[in-house]
Amino acid sequence: MKLENLNIIIADDHPLFRNALRQALSGSFADTSWFEADSADALQGLLDQNNTPYDLVLLDLQMPGSHGYSTLIHLRTHYPDLPVVVISAHEDSMTISRAVHYGSAGFIPKSASMETLADALTSVLYGDIWLPENVELQEINEDATDQMAAKLADLTPQQYKVLQMFAEGLLNKQIAYDLGVSEATIKAHATAIFRKLGVRNRTQAVISLQQLEMEKVEI
Repeated sequence: MKLENLNIIIADDHPLFRNALRQALSGSFADTSWFEADSADALQGLLDQNNTPYDLVLLDLQMPGSHGYSTLIHLRTHYPDLPVVVISAHEDSMTISRAVHYGSAGFIPKSASMETLADALTSVLYGDIWLPENVELQEINEDATDQMAAKLADLTPQQYKVLQMFAEGLLNKQIAYDLGVSEATIKAHATAIFRKLGVRNRTQAVISLQQLEMEKVEI
């Protein structure tokens, strides 16, 4: 397999980081087309463009619309053939272990050098899993976070999008307008979401989603 004519998405809400990443990697991946997303919604918009076969997603765990591991779980469930590499300011072994547990093909700390980043992406594109040196993966026991991750994976892409909009505090009629559907359709989605997550209302659904969040780290 030659690493050429690739389509790679950089999903991160920091424009300077996206630009630096793209420029630094252009030398190692000369024939690559780069796509950028600054939110979970923008990322989904790119993925909905069926005319583009993407080869890799570089994913920040904490961009707008994401709740910790939620976007990673969504991607691995609905786009199982698309490798996802997490790039994060979190570098602790539990964060890395959970990312791998939820299907990430690699984990690259934002503190890594661009040379290391290029090596990591090359390894992943050839089918390997890349992790920082000296990282010992921890066993992930089934806890509230893991249970919620399994429930989240059952949501359809549209249900996941509605749940994200619940988390933004939007009303049913606002969501219906934004998605171009009826308010009755949103209510039906809500009923399905509550059933799949094992909750009774929007507030409980949002709280459940927030279980996948992590403490914010400044970069």
